[in-house]
Amino acid sequence: MLPRHVAAILALSVVPALALAQDFNRNPSFGTVNLRANFEPDPVRVNVTAGGTLAAERLGGSECLGSIANAPDVRLNYRAGQGLPLYLSAASNADVTLVVNLPDGRWACNDDFQGTNPGLVFRRPQSGQYDIWIGHYDRGSRVPAQLRISEVPPN
Repeated sequence: MLPRHVAAILALSVVPALALAQDFNRNPSFGTVNLRANFEPDPVRVNVTAGGTLAAERLGGSECLGSIANAPDVRLNYRAGQGLPLYLSAASNADVTLVVNLPDGRWACNDDFQGTNPGLVFRRPQSGQYDIWIGHYDRGSRVPAQLRISEVPPN
């Protein structure tokens, strides 16, 4: 049996982009982060309030779960390079989810990567804009969470 974090990596769900209520053209609620490969400090952490009123399941795929906001929580402009992976994860005392619109327009989602905290691993990340939502299971409620952006494998 694979360790849970390895299984989550293998189960990474990337689904076709759909024109739904998530609007990545809106300004992100908790800011924009501009990074290039080999950034410091690593990890970069952004405090957010997770959740919203829109069902992430509408994006398709079995990994898109929880309720998210219309506007992205965080926008990451990332310049890939040096063969480094990109790790996006979220942590909260509540059970949160992670929804990301990738630079090529596809969606990547995860629920439980480490315990109930979600995470996504991009072994060969694309350069470009990553719009990131952190979801919550109780539609309409909001909970404190933290987005973690790293190039170092999670423990």
